[in-house]
Amino acid sequence: MSAVSDNSQPNQIHGSFDASGMRFGIAVSRFNSFITERLLAGALEALAHGGAKPSQTDVVRVPGSFEIPLAAKKMAQSGYDAIIAIGCVLRGETSHYDYVCSEVARGVQLAQMDTGVPIIFCVLTCDTLEQAIDRAGLKSGNKGYDAGLAALEMARLSHRLNAGAEIAAGKLPEIR
Repeated sequence: MSAVSDNSQPNQIHGSFDASGMRFGIAVSRFNSFITERLLAGALEALAHGGAKPSQTDVVRVPGSFEIPLAAKKMAQSGYDAIIAIGCVLRGETSHYDYVCSEVARGVQLAQMDTGVPIIFCVLTCDTLEQAIDRAGLKSGNKGYDAGLAALEMARLSHRLNAGAEIAAGKLPEIR
């Protein structure tokens, strides 16, 4: 058994904010569009800052947040490098909020795990409209922009990890 030098460092694998050669999908809810349109604008801005041209991004509109997981999964199965799930659920007077929030989060996570494609969760779950407005561009920044950055980073990281697995298996990675 050999001693490990104190100066040795593990290999670091990072994503980057480079959109070149990537395709992005955005599943966005029409419900609470006052908020979701602001989040969508933020996500598109972040992707553009990463170099994504409009032709590299498709936006799929769904009725509400509950429909996002199915659309996101179908998009992930059709060749996108990362998906952004955008919605807004506001607490009401019934338990409907709890069911929708829980199932959307679960559905997006299952879609991501089933397909291996990063699906960035940008579904606001707020108690009040004011909280949602703050997260869609006012006091708390724009969570859509943050999701766009996460999509860029995770798409590139996913490709790097896939290439690493292919190298470990003795296969040549696909050049992108």
